[in-house]
Amino acid sequence: MKLTEKDKEFLDNLRRLMDSKNLWVEFRAGNPSYMVLRGTYGQAVHKAFRMTRQGVRWRFHRLFNDVYVSAFETILFLEKAFGTGLRDHAIRISRERYTLHQEVMSSGFQSADSLGAAQAQQAAQADTSESSETGDAD
Repeated sequence: MKLTEKDKEFLDNLRRLMDSKNLWVEFRAGNPSYMVLRGTYGQAVHKAFRMTRQGVRWRFHRLFNDVYVSAFETILFLEKAFGTGLRDHAIRISRERYTLHQEVMSSGFQSADSLGAAQAQQAAQADTSESSETGDAD
């Protein structure tokens, strides 16, 4: 499951509120166990997240108990089947993807028209160079 920009904004706000000790995470044992967000859900929380207390709880549950835990479940499943030998490769690839994502996000919005035109130009150049290498003439 991919994280959205709203998820990133939520996590940034949550980190600030956790650092200020307004909110904290507790572990709840059960079958299955889960994490809960605790603290004062006062005006500061409403102002920081711009959503209801229930909305904050829902997004926290989705991110920490669904997305985060599921990622580790997937890793455990794969490493049980294949061992930990591929872990370094996976970590390197994920860091590269994260860096690329950050670069794309910092470059701002690009319209589909401009991206399509650039891809068409690259494809035309590739066709031209391929034709000249093989000696094909139209």
